[in-house]
Amino acid sequence: MQSSSRINIICVVGTRPEAIKMAPLIIALRKTHWASVRIVSTGQHPVLVEKMLSHFSLTPDFICDVMEPNQSLAKLTIRLLGELDRCFQAEKPDIVIGQGDTTSVTVAALAAFYLRIPFAHVEAGLRTRDYKNPFPEEMNRVLVGNLAQWHFAPTNAAKKNLIEEGKSADTIYVTGNTIVDALLYTADRCPPFVLPEFANCRMILFTAHRRENIGRPFAEICRAARYLADVRDDVFILFPVHPNPAIKDAAYSYLSNHSRIRLTPPLDYIDFIAAMKSSFFILTDSGGVQEEAPSLRKPVLVLRNETERPEGIEAGVTKLVGRDFESIVNSSLQLLDDDAAYKSFSRGDSPYGDGRASEKIVDILHKALTKHSYAHSSDCL
Repeated sequence: MQSSSRINIICVVGTRPEAIKMAPLIIALRKTHWASVRIVSTGQHPVLVEKMLSHFSLTPDFICDVMEPNQSLAKLTIRLLGELDRCFQAEKPDIVIGQGDTTSVTVAALAAFYLRIPFAHVEAGLRTRDYKNPFPEEMNRVLVGNLAQWHFAPTNAAKKNLIEEGKSADTIYVTGNTIVDALLYTADRCPPFVLPEFANCRMILFTAHRRENIGRPFAEICRAARYLADVRDDVFILFPVHPNPAIKDAAYSYLSNHSRIRLTPPLDYIDFIAAMKSSFFILTDSGGVQEEAPSLRKPVLVLRNETERPEGIEAGVTKLVGRDFESIVNSSLQLLDDDAAYKSFSRGDSPYGDGRASEKIVDILHKALTKHSYAHSSDCL
């Protein structure tokens, strides 16, 4: 039984990146005297989420069963809405917190809205202004932005996006990104990532999983990666392959059986941070990696035509190279051969925070929630 003197909070996580970014906030909230926190795993990435939470000594309090093979976004949305509606009605949270741009956070915000439960959005305000890139994440962010009561923006640019969309400035807080909190916590605890057979080579860490890159764009990206491994005997490529069959099957088709390419299952978080630390540079379409790598002084070439994280590009620590073979290869070779270009990328200036985002969010929520009587109210909106 929850104490009536504490604010009842549900934190929703659906995917591995959400677990990483929510974990430091959940830990910070559980250290307070005023918050009672439960974790709902939507089941979008059930095994990956539970493994990731365990890294932070966390376990889900509730796990939804929503995934089916080759499930459409519409069907996932329908099943999630029913599951989260039942969960929220049973648990009666005073607020719900979600992070990012997934189907899980979008449906959590909608389910909370229907039940008149206030919703707090972590990593709010990222925009490309192109609903097709990234798809469906850009639309998800816009929808959540219109449903949220608190917007925790990682940067001033994200705050500006929200204000331009008509959000009240007094509901937007620039906190930095909680991924930096998780990164700094982990980076101090992980050893170097070493493959003895490549001890004298520079490692290129390669990740790709975005829905908009599936198909022909992914083939072009893989062609560029294989070419780099073909023409440079001083590098090797490490590719932790996403479990999505559309990515996994294509990756093994295009990149297996090469002496300087290693395809692996998804790495544990500690191993992935170690791989980032040990890499020479990173090829990725991941939003999270764009935010993490600058704090580790690692250049990032972004395998997308648009990014909702322009701050890294503006700071000169990431570069948008798209999915074009020539662009990927030329930019990679420049980093390998031009010391000045490499050093300009890897100077360690991160625009995404100082590792105190979770602490700031907790302080903001404490002031907001203890100022008013939220406990067990169904009329908060």
